[in-house]
Amino acid sequence: MRFCTVLTILLLAVALQAETTEIADRRTTVYDGGGIVEIAKKYLGVPYKFGGQTPEGFDCSGFTGYVYKKAGYKLARDASVQYNEMKPIKVPRVGDLVFFKIDDQKVSHVGIYVGNLTFIHAPSTGKKVSFADMRISYWKQRYAGARTVFGQ
Repeated sequence: MRFCTVLTILLLAVALQAETTEIADRRTTVYDGGGIVEIAKKYLGVPYKFGGQTPEGFDCSGFTGYVYKKAGYKLARDASVQYNEMKPIKVPRVGDLVFFKIDDQKVSHVGIYVGNLTFIHAPSTGKKVSFADMRISYWKQRYAGARTVFGQ
């Protein structure tokens, strides 16, 4: 009986180590300057859904949370909480998050930076996951900053 217990513990330890290594491997291979964006692009055209967190429908923070989860990272559910909890950066890199103040002084929108002043996001009711240009005055006037979970 004791042998079975030791064997079970050993097998669980090996399985846990393999799972931890898989997540770590996914993090290093996914964020290679575009892995996050490649995941995000798979969901272009998914409809906006308030409170949505799945490929059946996304809101902005549900989209970023879902994409980052696929890459092995856990984000807060709300755009303003993501903004407050993540590390601020002056210049976003591909795969970082960009934040906007849409209705008031509070951060309320987030997207994934894809480079060349463009981001991918779940915009609003009636629209679909798509690219947006940060140079357009609408986004430029509402830009709140960029954040990252990655080391600099």
